[in-house]
Amino acid sequence: MGARTPGDQKEGADALVYVVFITAAAAMGGFLFGYDSSVINGAVEAIRDRYDIGSATLAQVVAIALIGCAVGAAIAGRIADRIGRIWVMRIAAALFTCSAIGSALPFALWDLAMWRVIGGIGIGMASVIGPAYIAEVSPPAYRGRLASFQQAAIVIGIATSQLVNFAILKMAGSEQRGHIAGLEAWQWMLGVMVVPAGLYFLFSFTIPESPRYLISIGKFDKAKEVLTEVEGNRGELDARIIEIQQAMHSETRSTFKDLLGGKFWFLPVVWIGIGLSVFQQLVGINVVFYYSATLWQSVGIDPSSSFFYSFTTSIINIVGTVIAMVLVDRIGRKPLALIGSTGMAISLALEGWAFSYKTGSGSNVSLPHAQGITALISAHCFVLFFAMSWGVVVWVLLGEMFPNRIRAAALGVAASAQWIANWVITASFPSLADWNLSGTYVIYTAFAVLSIPFVLKWVPETKGKALEEMG
Repeated sequence: MGARTPGDQKEGADALVYVVFITAAAAMGGFLFGYDSSVINGAVEAIRDRYDIGSATLAQVVAIALIGCAVGAAIAGRIADRIGRIWVMRIAAALFTCSAIGSALPFALWDLAMWRVIGGIGIGMASVIGPAYIAEVSPPAYRGRLASFQQAAIVIGIATSQLVNFAILKMAGSEQRGHIAGLEAWQWMLGVMVVPAGLYFLFSFTIPESPRYLISIGKFDKAKEVLTEVEGNRGELDARIIEIQQAMHSETRSTFKDLLGGKFWFLPVVWIGIGLSVFQQLVGINVVFYYSATLWQSVGIDPSSSFFYSFTTSIINIVGTVIAMVLVDRIGRKPLALIGSTGMAISLALEGWAFSYKTGSGSNVSLPHAQGITALISAHCFVLFFAMSWGVVVWVLLGEMFPNRIRAAALGVAASAQWIANWVITASFPSLADWNLSGTYVIYTAFAVLSIPFVLKWVPETKGKALEEMG
């Protein structure tokens, strides 16, 4: 193969700029995913007060969206294989929009729960289609960093929701049930999501369909056009087309049945994907994003400060994600995961120790000064280690590790497992915290420790490999 000319290099640079743009547009679903997942944090105590419900019922209202997430994740891959990746994005955007409006204007608790389920279906679909689409349009050399856009968008969505919640709280006189233009503050918090939902829908009209999907339905010329735009090197384009065509020619549309095999029901690689998804959630990361305001208030911090700390952890989340984006293609997926697991285990153990000093009950609770500082620092360190490792690595691996013939269906199963584990943590936290807050964090610590041998023994390294190499 001859040396690349300056024209080839410019063409490649233009293609990289273009693929960065379409990756960012596709990752807007991740932004909504993060925003919707975290925005409820600002409304939890207001919902408890308005509907006069206990911890168990409150947990179900918060967590019920995750049931929708599991459904959305399970069906997204099949729908994407039938009607394309772009249409799945548009459906998810429509569901987000309906959920935002309905959640902001509920007339009963069950009504609020229903709209959260609808939004959850949109989140689940976005959680699958984003990584799959980005992996399919990304050149192999940049795929890890581009796949990180999904997680970057998620953490920016989380931080934005916390900033918007904080601003709305201030406008309402630091009262979650304070009124602004006839609606309570928490209703505005949930309703503002209609803006990014609309943007996601509009962005879906600016990006091309996945070349692999186009090839799967026989639109080879269009697939070549898209590959030319995203990979840029016309001299190697024919070889890439042949490579993808040959890989897909022997494949059938992925189904749940394709995932079965071996003595443990699923294929081993599917179990690894499920394990990654489950461990990512069982360390308790979403307690930070769903309940952090409530958590800090439960140890004596006032509401305004608790919202501020929720925002600062979101900023740390962004910093950690940027670190992961820089390192994921340099040092690999497994080393990052192992560093993160170790850091999370230490941070969670320190939080558990600090919370064991909690005194008082009801609205009269507090931590000694040293333990309070330890809890705050450890919570931020936990988020940092998660964001720079498992937050990014899991999404990158799920987009890369499955063979082409089962990728869509396997992603759906792994993402569904992730949402079910998320539901378990989210639904159980209020009751567990009422039982023993320190003990709850010991449980999360145990899962962080167990993730280390899991990564060492079973997780493959996918750094630098083309998707067609995943056997």
